[in-house]
Amino acid sequence: MAEYVLDESVKVGKNVTIEPFAVVKGNSVLGDGCVVGSFSYIENSTIGVNTVVKSSRITDSSVGCNCTVGPNAHLRNNAIVGDDCRVGNFVEIKNSVLHDGVKAAHLSYVGDADVGARTNIGCGVVFVNFDGQKKHHTTVGEDCFIGCNANLVAPVTLGRDCFVACGTTVDKSMPDGAFSIGRSYLTVKEGRAHKYLKKQ
Repeated sequence: MAEYVLDESVKVGKNVTIEPFAVVKGNSVLGDGCVVGSFSYIENSTIGVNTVVKSSRITDSSVGCNCTVGPNAHLRNNAIVGDDCRVGNFVEIKNSVLHDGVKAAHLSYVGDADVGARTNIGCGVVFVNFDGQKKHHTTVGEDCFIGCNANLVAPVTLGRDCFVACGTTVDKSMPDGAFSIGRSYLTVKEGRAHKYLKKQ
């Protein structure tokens, strides 16, 4: 029994590593020196030179050169990732473009978006693209920082060099160089915890 599944239709470059239990199907292209890690699934997708895919699912999408994907990332429906990008664990990208140098390290959803070069997408960031009726688009400029647990409510546009503080919901467009912060005010009531804690 083969250690992995590789369709005859797949184009494989030089010095490619395909680890056990990986599946590569359809009109996929594996660039020189790339690594397809164990339990990855790639279909009708292009993986660039020296890119490493770790235990992730990529369908109908493309990943540039010198990238890392996964573990447990999901790229689908025309996800386009540029060069030198990081798509980390439990990141989902759907119908979006991540330009060169974008980092989305963990636990984020990027849907129907265009993300500018070198932008950082923090943990737990959600591109809120669906209003219950229609999908909407988000544009993020170059060199932005999107803090943890932020929501970008489409349709919305962020200019270049924007900073979104963690925990912020952005529902208005931001000009170049803008800073946004939107959080509920924290109330601390001393000595009240005992009311809610059940002693063992």
